[in-house]
Amino acid sequence: MSTPKATEPTTGSKLAAEAVGTFLLVFSIMGTGVFGAFFLVPDAAPAGGVIPIAVALGLGVALVIGVYAFGPISGGHFNPAVTIGLAAAGRFEWRNVAGYLVAQVVGGLLATTAAMAIGVFGPDGWIAAAQASGFGSNGYGELSPGGFGLVAAMITEVIVTAIFVWVIISVTHPDRPTPFAGLAIGSALFLLILIAIPVDNASINPARSLATALYGGSDFLMQVWVFIVFPLVGALIAGFSYKALFDNVKR
Repeated sequence: MSTPKATEPTTGSKLAAEAVGTFLLVFSIMGTGVFGAFFLVPDAAPAGGVIPIAVALGLGVALVIGVYAFGPISGGHFNPAVTIGLAAAGRFEWRNVAGYLVAQVVGGLLATTAAMAIGVFGPDGWIAAAQASGFGSNGYGELSPGGFGLVAAMITEVIVTAIFVWVIISVTHPDRPTPFAGLAIGSALFLLILIAIPVDNASINPARSLATALYGGSDFLMQVWVFIVFPLVGALIAGFSYKALFDNVKR
Protein backbone atom coordinates (compact mmCIF):
# COMPACT_ATOMS: atom_id res chain seq x y z
CA MET A 1 0.00 0.00 0.00
CA SER A 2 1.41 3.40 -0.94
CA THR A 3 1.85 6.12 1.63
CA PRO A 4 -0.53 9.08 1.14
CA LYS A 5 1.28 12.11 -0.20
CA ALA A 6 1.37 15.13 2.11
CA THR A 7 -0.65 18.03 0.77
CA GLU A 8 0.45 21.65 0.72
CA PRO A 9 -2.19 24.21 1.73
CA THR A 10 -3.10 26.65 -1.02
CA THR A 11 -2.02 30.26 -0.85
CA GLY A 12 -5.63 31.20 -0.14
CA SER A 13 -5.77 28.82 2.81
CA LYS A 14 -2.52 30.22 4.21
CA LEU A 15 -3.72 33.81 3.95
CA ALA A 16 -7.07 32.91 5.50
CA ALA A 17 -5.26 31.23 8.40
CA GLU A 18 -3.12 34.33 8.93
CA ALA A 19 -6.17 36.59 8.89
CA VAL A 20 -8.14 34.42 11.33
CA GLY A 21 -5.16 33.97 13.65
CA THR A 22 -4.53 37.72 13.75
CA PHE A 23 -8.24 38.30 14.33
CA LEU A 24 -8.03 35.98 17.33
CA LEU A 25 -5.09 37.88 18.82
CA VAL A 26 -6.58 41.34 18.38
CA PHE A 27 -10.04 40.25 19.49
CA SER A 28 -8.48 38.90 22.69
CA ILE A 29 -7.16 42.43 23.34
CA MET A 30 -10.65 43.79 22.81
CA GLY A 31 -12.11 41.24 25.21
CA THR A 32 -9.60 41.63 28.04
CA GLY A 33 -8.47 45.22 27.61
CA VAL A 34 -11.64 46.95 26.49
CA PHE A 35 -14.76 44.91 27.29
CA GLY A 36 -13.15 43.45 30.41
CA ALA A 37 -12.48 46.87 31.91
CA PHE A 38 -16.16 47.71 32.36
CA PHE A 39 -16.79 44.25 33.79
CA LEU A 40 -13.93 44.30 36.29
CA VAL A 41 -14.12 48.00 37.21
CA PRO A 42 -17.57 49.32 36.27
CA ASP A 43 -16.73 52.96 37.04
CA ALA A 44 -13.55 52.92 34.93
CA ALA A 45 -13.32 53.79 31.27
CA PRO A 46 -12.62 50.79 29.04
CA ALA A 47 -8.97 49.72 29.14
CA GLY A 48 -8.44 51.87 32.21
CA GLY A 49 -9.31 49.38 34.93
CA VAL A 50 -8.37 45.94 33.70
CA ILE A 51 -5.19 44.57 35.27
CA PRO A 52 -2.31 44.14 32.80
CA ILE A 53 -1.92 40.46 33.62
CA ALA A 54 -5.39 39.78 32.18
CA VAL A 55 -4.43 41.32 28.85
CA ALA A 56 -1.05 39.55 28.76
CA LEU A 57 -2.56 36.20 29.70
CA GLY A 58 -5.35 36.57 27.16
CA LEU A 59 -2.87 37.33 24.38
CA GLY A 60 -0.56 34.49 25.40
CA VAL A 61 -3.39 31.95 25.45
CA ALA A 62 -4.81 33.27 22.18
CA LEU A 63 -1.42 32.87 20.51
CA VAL A 64 -1.02 29.30 21.78
CA ILE A 65 -4.46 28.45 20.39
CA GLY A 66 -3.70 30.16 17.09
CA VAL A 67 -0.32 28.45 16.67
CA TYR A 68 -1.75 24.98 17.20
CA ALA A 69 -4.97 25.57 15.26
CA PHE A 70 -3.67 27.50 12.26
CA GLY A 71 0.11 27.10 12.44
CA PRO A 72 0.05 23.85 10.45
CA ILE A 73 -1.63 25.76 7.62
CA SER A 74 0.29 29.02 7.39
CA GLY A 75 3.15 28.73 9.88
CA GLY A 76 1.26 30.74 12.48
CA HIS A 77 2.82 34.19 12.11
CA PHE A 78 -0.22 36.43 12.86
CA ASN A 79 2.14 39.39 13.09
CA PRO A 80 4.00 41.41 10.42
CA ALA A 81 7.08 41.53 12.67
CA VAL A 82 7.21 37.74 12.83
CA THR A 83 6.82 37.44 9.05
CA ILE A 84 9.57 40.01 8.41
CA GLY A 85 11.85 38.46 11.04
CA LEU A 86 11.47 34.96 9.62
CA ALA A 87 12.15 36.26 6.11
CA ALA A 88 15.29 38.04 7.33
CA ALA A 89 16.44 34.79 8.93
CA GLY A 90 15.95 32.91 5.67
CA ARG A 91 13.06 30.89 7.09
CA PHE A 92 10.32 32.42 4.95
CA GLU A 93 10.37 33.48 1.32
CA TRP A 94 10.40 37.24 0.76
CA ARG A 95 8.06 36.87 -2.23
CA ASN A 96 5.32 35.70 0.13
CA VAL A 97 5.74 38.49 2.68
CA ALA A 98 3.36 41.03 1.12
CA GLY A 99 0.42 38.64 1.05
CA TYR A 100 0.92 37.69 4.68
CA LEU A 101 1.15 41.32 5.77
CA VAL A 102 -2.09 42.21 4.01
CA ALA A 103 -3.89 39.21 5.55
CA GLN A 104 -2.65 40.13 9.04
CA VAL A 105 -3.72 43.76 8.73
CA VAL A 106 -7.15 42.70 7.45
CA GLY A 107 -7.56 40.23 10.32
CA GLY A 108 -6.69 42.88 12.89
CA LEU A 109 -9.04 45.45 11.39
CA LEU A 110 -11.88 42.94 11.31
CA ALA A 111 -11.32 42.25 15.02
CA THR A 112 -11.54 45.90 16.09
CA THR A 113 -14.47 46.47 13.72
CA ALA A 114 -16.29 43.53 15.31
CA ALA A 115 -15.62 45.01 18.75
CA MET A 116 -17.09 48.32 17.63
CA ALA A 117 -20.14 46.53 16.27
CA ILE A 118 -20.65 44.81 19.61
CA GLY A 119 -20.20 48.13 21.39
CA VAL A 120 -23.07 49.66 19.42
CA PHE A 121 -25.37 47.40 21.43
CA GLY A 122 -23.53 47.94 24.71
CA PRO A 123 -24.22 50.26 27.66
CA ASP A 124 -25.00 53.90 27.02
CA GLY A 125 -21.82 55.82 26.36
CA TRP A 126 -19.68 52.69 25.97
CA ILE A 127 -18.29 53.55 22.53
CA ALA A 128 -17.46 57.11 23.52
CA ALA A 129 -15.69 55.92 26.67
CA ALA A 130 -13.84 53.19 24.76
CA GLN A 131 -12.54 55.64 22.19
CA ALA A 132 -11.70 58.22 24.84
CA SER A 133 -9.46 55.64 26.52
CA GLY A 134 -7.77 54.78 23.21
CA PHE A 135 -9.57 51.53 22.38
CA GLY A 136 -6.55 49.51 23.49
CA SER A 137 -4.14 51.55 21.37
CA ASN A 138 -0.42 52.01 21.89
CA GLY A 139 1.02 55.37 22.84
CA TYR A 140 3.91 57.30 24.36
CA GLY A 141 4.17 60.53 26.34
CA GLU A 142 0.73 61.55 27.58
CA LEU A 143 -0.72 58.46 25.89
CA SER A 144 1.64 56.05 27.67
CA PRO A 145 0.08 54.10 30.58
CA GLY A 146 3.14 54.92 32.69
CA GLY A 147 4.03 58.29 31.18
CA PHE A 148 7.07 57.00 29.23
CA GLY A 149 8.39 59.08 26.34
CA LEU A 150 9.00 58.43 22.66
CA VAL A 151 12.54 57.08 22.99
CA ALA A 152 11.47 54.69 25.75
CA ALA A 153 8.75 53.32 23.48
CA MET A 154 11.21 52.93 20.58
CA ILE A 155 13.76 51.04 22.68
CA THR A 156 11.13 48.87 24.33
CA GLU A 157 9.53 47.81 21.04
CA VAL A 158 12.87 46.96 19.45
CA ILE A 159 13.98 44.87 22.42
CA VAL A 160 10.78 42.96 23.15
CA THR A 161 10.09 42.26 19.47
CA ALA A 162 13.66 41.06 18.87
CA ILE A 163 13.43 38.70 21.84
CA PHE A 164 10.04 37.44 20.66
CA VAL A 165 11.32 36.74 17.14
CA TRP A 166 14.48 35.07 18.48
CA VAL A 167 12.31 32.75 20.55
CA ILE A 168 10.15 31.85 17.56
CA ILE A 169 13.14 31.18 15.31
CA SER A 170 14.76 29.08 18.05
CA VAL A 171 11.84 26.86 19.00
CA THR A 172 10.94 26.18 15.35
CA HIS A 173 14.53 25.51 14.25
CA PRO A 174 14.52 22.77 11.58
CA ASP A 175 17.57 21.02 13.09
CA ARG A 176 16.57 21.29 16.76
CA PRO A 177 12.83 21.83 17.05
CA THR A 178 11.46 22.30 20.55
CA PRO A 179 8.65 20.07 21.85
CA PHE A 180 5.49 22.10 22.52
CA ALA A 181 6.92 25.09 20.66
CA GLY A 182 3.52 26.78 20.71
CA LEU A 183 3.56 26.91 24.51
CA ALA A 184 7.00 28.51 24.52
CA ILE A 185 5.90 31.12 21.97
CA GLY A 186 2.71 31.96 23.86
CA SER A 187 4.57 32.14 27.16
CA ALA A 188 7.16 34.47 25.64
CA LEU A 189 4.41 36.80 24.42
CA PHE A 190 2.77 36.74 27.87
CA LEU A 191 6.01 37.80 29.56
CA LEU A 192 6.96 40.44 27.00
CA ILE A 193 3.49 42.00 27.03
CA LEU A 194 3.71 42.34 30.81
CA ILE A 195 7.06 44.11 30.43
CA ALA A 196 5.90 46.53 27.73
CA ILE A 197 2.37 47.43 28.89
CA PRO A 198 3.50 50.13 31.38
CA VAL A 199 5.71 51.76 28.75
CA ASP A 200 3.47 51.96 25.67
CA ASN A 201 0.64 49.44 26.14
CA ALA A 202 2.73 46.79 24.36
CA SER A 203 2.65 46.48 20.60
CA ILE A 204 5.13 43.85 19.31
CA ASN A 205 2.65 43.52 16.44
CA PRO A 206 2.16 46.33 13.89
CA ALA A 207 -1.13 44.85 12.65
CA ARG A 208 -2.51 44.99 16.19
CA SER A 209 -1.33 48.58 16.64
CA LEU A 210 -2.83 49.81 13.38
CA ALA A 211 -6.15 48.05 14.03
CA THR A 212 -6.64 49.63 17.45
CA ALA A 213 -5.34 53.08 16.51
CA LEU A 214 -7.84 53.43 13.69
CA TYR A 215 -10.63 53.39 16.28
CA GLY A 216 -8.64 54.95 19.11
CA GLY A 217 -8.75 58.48 17.79
CA SER A 218 -6.49 60.97 16.04
CA ASP A 219 -3.93 61.29 18.86
CA PHE A 220 -3.19 57.56 18.87
CA LEU A 221 -3.30 57.41 15.08
CA MET A 222 -0.62 60.09 14.84
CA GLN A 223 1.67 57.98 17.06
CA VAL A 224 1.01 54.62 15.43
CA TRP A 225 4.03 54.93 13.12
CA VAL A 226 6.27 54.18 16.12
CA PHE A 227 4.49 50.89 16.66
CA ILE A 228 4.80 49.94 13.03
CA VAL A 229 8.42 50.94 12.45
CA PHE A 230 10.17 49.84 15.64
CA PRO A 231 8.70 46.35 16.03
CA LEU A 232 9.83 45.77 12.44
CA VAL A 233 13.30 47.10 13.31
CA GLY A 234 13.48 44.64 16.21
CA ALA A 235 12.31 41.83 13.96
CA LEU A 236 14.94 42.60 11.33
CA ILE A 237 17.67 42.71 13.98
CA ALA A 238 16.56 39.34 15.31
CA GLY A 239 16.25 37.75 11.89
CA PHE A 240 19.56 38.93 10.48
CA SER A 241 21.51 38.27 13.71
CA TYR A 242 20.12 34.87 14.65
CA LYS A 243 22.52 32.80 12.59
CA ALA A 244 25.60 34.68 13.82
CA LEU A 245 24.51 34.54 17.46
CA PHE A 246 22.90 31.14 17.86
CA ASP A 247 23.74 28.91 14.91
CA ASN A 248 27.44 28.46 15.61
CA VAL A 249 28.35 24.77 15.94
CA LYS A 250 31.52 22.88 16.73
CA ARG A 251 33.33 21.48 13.71
